[in-house]
Amino acid sequence: MKIQHIIPLLFFAGCSIVGAQTDSTTNATTNAARTSLAEALSTATAEHKHVLLIFGANCCGWCHRLHSFIQTDTNVATELRSSFVVVLIDTKTDWRTPNTGKIENWHNGLLLTKYSPVYQGEPFLVVLDAEGKQLTTQDDGNTGKLEEGKNYSHDKVMAFLTKWAPK
Repeated sequence: MKIQHIIPLLFFAGCSIVGAQTDSTTNATTNAARTSLAEALSTATAEHKHVLLIFGANCCGWCHRLHSFIQTDTNVATELRSSFVVVLIDTKTDWRTPNTGKIENWHNGLLLTKYSPVYQGEPFLVVLDAEGKQLTTQDDGNTGKLEEGKNYSHDKVMAFLTKWAPK
């Protein structure tokens, strides 16, 4: 199956697994995200890969740019396919309502606070080894250092992926 088909499937699977939540379903949604993460870790172990968590939101312009970039840049798509299991984690359920209050109360906020020492925005990248150990969090808390102009830099993204790919 071509990467153009895999990435959208991962995106929609991640969104549906992580799902929408309200305050009353916080634990259920977090459990679903943990299940998705557990499956990703299992796959990473079997395939000798790392896990790339991409925190984002459907209403985030830079999230859409990243999604498009990783689908259309052939080298990036190849590196992702060969070295990483990608998990997309939605941090927002409604674009009309800003996330406010404690981060742990946001949609998948418990996962966000677990992996982000300081939340700086989205998209937000975290690399885990196959055992779930956090290897890195994108330097500035979001993907700003991977951007170039109004898109992502091929060289910067490849350098990040190559640096954190399994050896």
